[in-house]
Amino acid sequence: MAETHVLFVEDDDVIREATQLALERDGFTVTAMPDGLSGLEAFRADQPDIALLDVMLPGLDGVSLCRRIRDESTVPVIMLSARADSIDVVLGLEAGADDYVTKPFDGAVLVARIRAVLRRFGHAGGTGAGAAEADGEPERGVLAFGDLEVDTEGMEVRKGGETVALTPTEMRLLLEFSSAPGTVLSRDKLLERVWDYGWGGDTRVVDVHVQRLRTKIGQDRIETVRGFGYKLKA
Repeated sequence: MAETHVLFVEDDDVIREATQLALERDGFTVTAMPDGLSGLEAFRADQPDIALLDVMLPGLDGVSLCRRIRDESTVPVIMLSARADSIDVVLGLEAGADDYVTKPFDGAVLVARIRAVLRRFGHAGGTGAGAAEADGEPERGVLAFGDLEVDTEGMEVRKGGETVALTPTEMRLLLEFSSAPGTVLSRDKLLERVWDYGWGGDTRVVDVHVQRLRTKIGQDRIETVRGFGYKLKA
């Protein structure tokens, strides 16, 4: 089985070299780059399985790099931020990142988060099985909610007959909602089911992804239930 290829873009030489060594000891193949532009070139040349991007990068910053990667690929992206309360975290998620890790980080924690992201990407099709049907009798594996169709077998989404491009994380999130239309799902439950967090994580990850999903499938399709979470309108 081929090793997972990680693109790691970090301008701090000490952090870059130490993290690369730690990841390689855990069995990853690592391409490490010191700035955003070289990171973009390496992404296009190597087609890695996952990208780790520091927010503060010279030349092309991490948020802009994430946006450029997301324009070309749905490869998972984890942002690295020096401050947990920084607006950079939200900007990175809005740019298309799937998760973030705060620096300084423990190597074991970073590896665990990488593997969690890769697990859900590798099993994006599993959460929609057995989901309830809506709006009549859709074809096998397709759930319909008004003009929104979710193909749980083909992993495709259509709105008004037009295909909607979702990242794997957005697809996992929509599958959770569509498996229980009308049911309120808490942020903690979504973190556990979609992000594979067995512990309390940052709910901003959920909020930003819900907003991203709304812009693609319709702002009124996912309803906020204040103090509880979100639900998909059946």
